[in-house]
Amino acid sequence: MPPPTGNTGAATDNRDVNQPDLPLLLFDFSDPGAVAQWAPIDDRVMGGISRSSLRHDAAGHAVFEGVVSLERNGGFASVRSMPSARGKPGVKACLIEVRAAGQRFKLSLLTDDGFDSLNYQTPFEPATADWQVLHLQLAAFQANFRGKDVPGAPALDPARIRQVGLMIADHQAGPFALDIRRISLV
Repeated sequence: MPPPTGNTGAATDNRDVNQPDLPLLLFDFSDPGAVAQWAPIDDRVMGGISRSSLRHDAAGHAVFEGVVSLERNGGFASVRSMPSARGKPGVKACLIEVRAAGQRFKLSLLTDDGFDSLNYQTPFEPATADWQVLHLQLAAFQANFRGKDVPGAPALDPARIRQVGLMIADHQAGPFALDIRRISLV
């Protein structure tokens, strides 16, 4: 597969957005500036005490890390990118190159600029502690609002993607870490 092109991290660049046969690189975390586009959104927004961050590692990738606490009705930690034009018509999947073992995460895609809005999520669990590229079909992303499924919501329109998020939840209390190299649409 050719390397993804397009939005490469710190700068928004969708020059290949209308070429359906080319992947669109949303984030390349070998660029230290790419993590500056992300911010934590943890269960603190509802009184919890979980915490997370996305940081650049000198080895050339990002690390989504922190601690999930179930205290005070908490139970999730997440980071989300700043809004920008990240969509591409006709794409069918999201590729995420990751490394972790023994923990389940969720990838979120949002089609608006809101903080508290409908998002589309799919779970993923890296199979080994080695680097791997996960191929997440966009058809598997389910509409969600504040942790609850939204039956009858419209299907995810990949041309309208504005924000990308990573989350850990599902009663997985304790420390966590997920290494990420790239996120692309294909």
